[in-house]
Amino acid sequence: MIIGILSDTHIPKRADSLPKEIFEYFFDVDLIIHCGDLTSKKVLEDLKKISKIIAVSGNMDNTDFPTEYELLIDNFRIGIIHGNQIHPRGDSLKMKYLCLENNWDILISGHTHIPMIEEIDISENKKILLLNPGSPTVPRYPLKTVMKLKIENKKVDVTLIPIK
Repeated sequence: MIIGILSDTHIPKRADSLPKEIFEYFFDVDLIIHCGDLTSKKVLEDLKKISKIIAVSGNMDNTDFPTEYELLIDNFRIGIIHGNQIHPRGDSLKMKYLCLENNWDILISGHTHIPMIEEIDISENKKILLLNPGSPTVPRYPLKTVMKLKIENKKVDVTLIPIK
């Protein structure tokens, strides 16, 4: 399964629309995950043209999306959050404990506008993967970014994709 991941689009408040490159990079995805701060349901309408979508609510959203979502793909338990007063905001240690509390193998979050790919060793046979796609419209990092997550044959591969 190939998953396109993005967050913090802030449309139309901070950007007019999604960069066209997202549609090019996500052409082959089976699922799109938006980690919150869409600020407009039009973002979902545009993304639905590519694939089915899972979205969580961010601190800037006024939606009925959940603040937390869980997926099971190929025996990987995946937690999806934005990052707010309830959930950790880019703090790796707090995110690690959230994963341990929920038995998640992967945690995908947003809020910081800064990409993250961090693998944490828990034991000899257990690792936790923390992911944040950054932002394709208003980054707090030198580049606008999205991610692709490929889960296949019990293996995970993550790619950070810069947007021009």
